[in-house]
Amino acid sequence: MTHPTLTRRHTLQALAAATAVGLQPSWAQAPQRRFEPTPGAWRRFELSTEVQVPEVRGHTRLWLPIPDVESDYQRVEGHRWSGNAQRVQVVADAPRGVRMLMAEFTPEAGLPRLTLTSTLQTRSRAVNWQEKRRVSEDPALLRAALQPTALLPLDGIVRKTAQEATRGARTDLDKVRGIYQWVVTHAHREPKTRGCGTGDIKAMLETGNLGGKCADLNAVFVGLCRAVGVPARDVYGLRLAPSAFGYKELGAGSAKLQGAQHCRAEVFLAQYGWVAMDPADVLKVMRQETPEWIKDPAHPVVAPVMAGLFGGWEGNWVAWNTAHDVRLPGSKEDTPLGFLMYPNGENDLGRFDELSPDSFRYAIQARELSAA
Repeated sequence: MTHPTLTRRHTLQALAAATAVGLQPSWAQAPQRRFEPTPGAWRRFELSTEVQVPEVRGHTRLWLPIPDVESDYQRVEGHRWSGNAQRVQVVADAPRGVRMLMAEFTPEAGLPRLTLTSTLQTRSRAVNWQEKRRVSEDPALLRAALQPTALLPLDGIVRKTAQEATRGARTDLDKVRGIYQWVVTHAHREPKTRGCGTGDIKAMLETGNLGGKCADLNAVFVGLCRAVGVPARDVYGLRLAPSAFGYKELGAGSAKLQGAQHCRAEVFLAQYGWVAMDPADVLKVMRQETPEWIKDPAHPVVAPVMAGLFGGWEGNWVAWNTAHDVRLPGSKEDTPLGFLMYPNGENDLGRFDELSPDSFRYAIQARELSAA
């Protein structure tokens, strides 16, 4: 492994302290670094995706992800679109519970053009570990958050790994803490991974290659949680703005956001409800925040993030959806997507490469608006 075993005792003590009192442990108090996302004022954004297909090859279809999550950390005000499509509509892959914008273009329309603009509000979130209550949730949602998917099987090596990571855990919170620690200890951020990764956790665990990006690393976390009976889900989205805490890797670095996609995670705990998690961003800070690859989560640069992302995340990000195995309504190709986080399209030659914004020619921008 290129990522050495970290000091388990120190990290578990830090997480236990953060969980017990909702504060960062003393060794995480680096004067020049803090990461303390807390629920507060709402921020308002206008988010635009512009697609220009560079050639006409028969009929063209586009599918764009839309902010489709309404929660205590996100409000969606509405969407509008323009272009030369013959038909544009919001469609759904209902079994997966995900909506998207679909546009269809005839050859006579010329080069396909589509602009989607959404207005939304976001804010930071953080669980109050001292405030326990009995939280109810739709049983169907909880069942869905315990199911295997094409890329997240829950048997074999996945179940075995999850049991090892949670050995001795008595509660769901203990299980989640053990899995969070296991992912940070054993996995690593691999900057050369294309896009956000594929999320094929069985292949990762079988090969022992636990390097990847957010859709890989948080998928491992979600899969391991599900394998030991803790409802969990990936939340696919996009970074909108820089981090308020000065971490360059935890925010959008420019107005051009076509490479700013980011997947987060949630777990459901009966006494707290849906709780934010993001071990992938811990690993990103460890690998890329400084010129040196940091290997110890107790490092003063990493420790505040390690504690803060166990139960919280910053509101400089928009959530698209929580769906796996997504089928594109009206597509000629039957192959589902592992997830919908990028613009997608196809023409008579086949499906476009969603990770090629230059040849596919899509651009994503966001600007912050004054509060409503």
